[in-house]
Parts: sequence; structure tokens; C-alpha cells
Amino acid sequence: MAIQYSTTHRTNAMTTLNTDIGTNAQIIIYSGAVPATVATAPSGTLLVQFAGDATAFGTVTSGVLTASAVANVAAAASGTAGYFRINTSAPAAVVQGTCGTSGTDMILTNTNIASGQTIQFTSLTITAFGA
Repeated sequence: MAIQYSTTHRTNAMTTLNTDIGTNAQIIIYSGAVPATVATAPSGTLLVQFAGDATAFGTVTSGVLTASAVANVAAAASGTAGYFRINTSAPAAVVQGTCGTSGTDMILTNTNIASGQTIQFTSLTITAFGA
């Protein structure tokens, strides 16, 4: 059996992550495969960069961090979205995950991105470990 944590512990962990991400976070989408770790330099082409605002990154409920609404932006380059990173305003990478149109960490309306195209994501949630 895998280790499990209480909902309170999982919520506290995601609240701490939300604090670590901070205000003015950046959500960046790249082409290609997810790097081995969040500490590894990003690979692929930077396709889109969403800029957060001066509020918290998101809200936490029952161990799930849900990103706040982010304004749509124009793509910086063309390619197929493969993964995303959430950076602090420093910028320092804090979280990375997969993106796609379903069954991934970040849900996009379309993964085939053209330079200048308006991009939006419909869902970005981070679920705490040990459910």
C-alpha cells in the first residue's frame, strides 16, 4: 500500500506551493518532452508565456491547487505543446507537467500552436501527493 496523507496535510502542502509560486508567476508552454526534473534546464521551443498578476497563483481545496484565470496571450513561436512550467517572478521553475487537450496536467483548447495565435488554457490543477 502506498503512503497516504490526510486531506489537511495535502491542503497545507498545496498552500505552501501556492506561496512558493507567489504573485506575478509565469506559466510557460514549451514544445517537446518534459525535462527529467524541474531543476533541469527547459528543452524545446518556448511557445507561449502567460504572465500572472499581483494576486496569488490560485486557490487550494482538499489538496488541489487550481490556477486562477489567466488572460489569453499570443503565441511567441510555432510548434506542438508538450509541457509547461510554472516559474516564480524571479524566474525560478517551481512546477512542471504535461499539457494536452485531455488527460494531462494542463488542458489546452489546441496543442498545435502557430506563432501569433491566441492561446488559452481551460484547466490547470496540481494535486497533492498521497491521496
